[in-house]
Amino acid sequence: MIFKLENSINQHIKLPNKLVELYIKREDAIHPFVSGNKYRKLKYNLLEAKKHNYDTMLTFGGAFSNHIAAVAAAGKQTGLKTIGVIRGEELAEKVASNATLSFAKANGMDFKFVSRETYRDKTNPEFLEALKNEFGSFYHIPEGGTNAFAIKGCEEILTPEDSNFNYICTAVGTGGTISGLINCLKPSQQVLGFPALKGDFLKEDISKFANKSNWELITDYHFGGYAKINEALIAFINKFKQDYGIALDPVYTGKMLFGIFDLIEKGYFPVGSKILAIHTGGLQGIAGMNAVLKKKNLPIIM
Repeated sequence: MIFKLENSINQHIKLPNKLVELYIKREDAIHPFVSGNKYRKLKYNLLEAKKHNYDTMLTFGGAFSNHIAAVAAAGKQTGLKTIGVIRGEELAEKVASNATLSFAKANGMDFKFVSRETYRDKTNPEFLEALKNEFGSFYHIPEGGTNAFAIKGCEEILTPEDSNFNYICTAVGTGGTISGLINCLKPSQQVLGFPALKGDFLKEDISKFANKSNWELITDYHFGGYAKINEALIAFINKFKQDYGIALDPVYTGKMLFGIFDLIEKGYFPVGSKILAIHTGGLQGIAGMNAVLKKKNLPIIM
C-alpha cells in the first residue's frame, strides 16, 4: 500500500427484475482523490519511480482528465513532483475556471500546454526526449496510466470473494483496467467491457496485455464517443443516485451501468446470473461536465 485506503465493498443493487443479481464494487470509495482504477494503475508505477530514485513524474491528459487529477494527488501524497502535458494550448488561460486543472495545480502539478497536433506525438521518443531536455529526468506514465505496472495493479481489483460472480463488468478507456481483470479471472467467469470511445481498436490494445479469451467488448453504449452524453444518460445517472445513493461519472461508469441495465431488460444475462460492476471512480469529472452542460442549456448531473 502506497498510502492509506478504505476497503472496497460490493454493494448490492436491488433490481425490479429478480432474475439476475447485480453488485457494484465500490472502488470509487477507496480514496477521496486517487480512487477507483487510478490508484490501481498508479500503485506499482509509484513504487517503480521510488525504486529508481525519480523525484518527478510526467504524464499526459486533457482538460477534465481523471488521470491528471489522480497523478497530481498521488504525487502530493508520496512527495513526488508532477508534470502534466495538457492537450490544448488555450487551456493555459483557463486553469482557474477548470475544476480538474485547478485541483491538479493545487496539488503541486506543473503544466505544459501543447496544441492538439503536438499532443498526438505523446508516444514519440523524440518528443519524450525533448521533454527530458526541458524538464530534466522524470518517470514517464502514459496517457490514462496504462502500462505493464498498471495492469499488475488492476489485477488486484478482484478478491477471492468475487469468484462467485458470473460476469465482471467494467468501463473501458485505454484498456488497462479490463486487461488486469481478465488476467485474474476464474475459468467460469467472463468480463464485459463497455468502451467510452467509438471503434474496435481497443481489442488489439487489450490483447497486448490480457492473457485469456473469456472477455467481450459491448460497443453499443458509448453515446457517440468519448465524453459525449445526452439527456437520457443524464436522467439515468441522476435516477441511479436517487435510487441507490451512488454517484456515477458521465464518461465511464454512467455509460457502463446504463448498458448493464439495458442488457438486463433485454434478457442478455441468463437467469440466475450474478453480475459485478466495477465502479472505477472518475467523479471529479462531474464538475467539468456540468459546466459544459450549463453552456448547452442541458440538465446537469446531480
